[in-house]
Amino acid sequence: MQPRFACDDEVRVIRNLRNDGTYPGYATGTLLVRRGSVGFVRHIGVFLQDQIIYSVHFLEAGNRIVGCRETELIPADAPWVPNRFERGDQVTAKLALSIDGAVAVNPGMSGAVLAVLREPDTTADYHVLFGQRLLCVPESALDAATPD
Repeated sequence: MQPRFACDDEVRVIRNLRNDGTYPGYATGTLLVRRGSVGFVRHIGVFLQDQIIYSVHFLEAGNRIVGCRETELIPADAPWVPNRFERGDQVTAKLALSIDGAVAVNPGMSGAVLAVLREPDTTADYHVLFGQRLLCVPESALDAATPD
């Protein structure tokens, strides 16, 4: 088992990192580092003898050092397209969205992002709940909801 990254390598995290209960001073589930953040590998270790864990220092995310699995990291200079929305964000449809040719969501209708679907080098798609309908919507079809 060879590590993909070395100490002092600059890396980008591709998933939101939340406290799993091992980060002191923060409640379980608290967002520690947002996807797309860049940090530096400070230490390399092994968990359960089959997972490489990197201690990554994220200067711009509150100067935090967070343990990351190799699958959560890419080189900082690898292609990356940031996503505009996160789980829980309120959005509106920019255009009519249809299912089997029938309009299911009218332009301007509000919805809530339930999941972000993405690969590091592509724009995101989202699972958005519009009323009682859950749709997979490309980022280009959404706008941020304006506060009332």
